[in-house]
Amino acid sequence: MTRYSDTPLSVLDLSPIRKGRPAAEALENTVALARAAEAYGYRRFWISEHHNTAAMASSATSIIIGRVAAATDRIRVGSGGVMLPNHAPYVVAEQFGTLATYHPGRIDLGLGRAPGTDPWTTRALRREHPSGADFPEQLAELRGYLAPGSPECKVRAIPGEGVELPVYVLGSSSFGAALAAREGLPFVFASHFAPEQLGTALDLYRATFRPSAALARPYAVVAANAVVADTDDAAVRIFSTMQQKFLTHFRGGMEFLPPVDDIDAVWAPQEARMVNAMLAESFIGAPHTVRRGLEDLVDRTDADELMLVSEAWDFDARLRSYELLAETWQP
Repeated sequence: MTRYSDTPLSVLDLSPIRKGRPAAEALENTVALARAAEAYGYRRFWISEHHNTAAMASSATSIIIGRVAAATDRIRVGSGGVMLPNHAPYVVAEQFGTLATYHPGRIDLGLGRAPGTDPWTTRALRREHPSGADFPEQLAELRGYLAPGSPECKVRAIPGEGVELPVYVLGSSSFGAALAAREGLPFVFASHFAPEQLGTALDLYRATFRPSAALARPYAVVAANAVVADTDDAAVRIFSTMQQKFLTHFRGGMEFLPPVDDIDAVWAPQEARMVNAMLAESFIGAPHTVRRGLEDLVDRTDADELMLVSEAWDFDARLRSYELLAETWQP
């Protein structure tokens, strides 16, 4: 068995909504994808948190996690992640404590500090610190509710206190890396859309990591995009849907659109540079092409785990992408 196949693969799902289609279809696809990911042998299935976008249905993350966990048997299910500035830590402790009670040993709690939305929606969420400046304090408060409690505690998360619930810090900069290292927690880097500081953040995380009761040594998860098809050309066409999603984001919205044959006919050169910079850690092609790319990613980052986003307009193509990826990663 090679060292690459020893690196587990996981799935990050954003519940993409195809333009002109209902959100219900996207949520149904999330459940179907989770079942397939379990059958293909992926380690975990995480759901993101986004608000006020017509392109993604993953707004009520904890509810989707409960639905996915109930529809599967073995795969770990979690948040990639809960954007903690949007929520009261106590409520998150209760929600995920309940999930972990329903599904013991299968729930993960990934936490980020970005709002995952626009300034107007951030205000609508009615949080006092939308910048995430108090994220370390929120994290400490949340972990306190999840620790073993006692009747003397004035505020207890029930269910929640004392449950088996691994906590992960998500980030796209040195801020999250430093916090995860200081607290002795696993770190997930969001290079699937913000790859610029990948190497710097991982180096900082490993260099400053302090062992804790939760984790004895650093554990780094690297998120990336991967689209696999039978041929390189077919995968490149499928990937144009994701490229257009980021393009429409730069143009003031976000849409999940059908693939195009020539993406260069859709965007201007400056737009292409911006989108390609955000999607730099994307691996597109036939199975052997993507495997080589992911092997290089593991070599460059020494990742303990890869968390992969594979989006396609056609849901069958999306399932096939994850299936081919799992097959090619086997020894």
